[in-house]
Amino acid sequence: MAKGPGLYSDIGKKARDLLFKDYHSDQKFTITTYSPTGVAITSSGTRKGELFVGDVNTQLKNKNITTDIKVDTDSNLFTTITVNEAAPGLKTIFSFKVPDQRSGKVEIQYLHDYAGISTSIGLTANPIVNFSGVIGTNVVALGADLSFDTKSGELTKSNAGLSFTKDDLIASLTVNDKGDALNAAYYHVVNPLANTAVGAEVTHRFSTNENTLTLGAQHALDPLTTLKARVNNFGKITQGSKGFSFIGYNLFSI
Repeated sequence: MAKGPGLYSDIGKKARDLLFKDYHSDQKFTITTYSPTGVAITSSGTRKGELFVGDVNTQLKNKNITTDIKVDTDSNLFTTITVNEAAPGLKTIFSFKVPDQRSGKVEIQYLHDYAGISTSIGLTANPIVNFSGVIGTNVVALGADLSFDTKSGELTKSNAGLSFTKDDLIASLTVNDKGDALNAAYYHVVNPLANTAVGAEVTHRFSTNENTLTLGAQHALDPLTTLKARVNNFGKITQGSKGFSFIGYNLFSI
């Protein structure tokens, strides 16, 4: 178990990934190749009906600096530069999108044994400022996530969350959408060797008085292949999978 409470985005992340990540109704493939110098090139494509969209991502690592450059079929260029451990526990992330001139953003993350802080600001004349902080330990963590639009002078996001971790069990409770949504999530590792886990999330919306229950499970067939399934209280069943390995490269099929 890692030291410290982590970042606010880590609260409930295990359950969210199990229940909502890597479920696609479209046909998708990803191919990743690695060079001897450590450069990783990932090509992915998704077929949506008669439309095919794709992107190419290149990742370069030099000491503590990681640069990710992605180009999609619409000729958009996404660049992310991450500087790890410029100081103990500190990470700086700079990202922008071309040709979108308002997409530039700088994020600073700081991890401590009893706190985790993340703050970001858009590189525009009237930026959106985001701040999230967590205090606690690797067992119990309490945090908040806020966003402020300097142009309108309004608080655009205000979330709060509580997390409890004990051995192979993680439970979390979050209040989102400015107090309109209450989420309770649960994640339990059944078999660590096979990455077998179950998860659940209950969401209550006060504005509509609606409850949503989602249950899910995952199991790893091998280190690179994981099967997942979920069902909600509306009777919708969804399956997902990722990971097939071949000599010389990795192929991920969703």
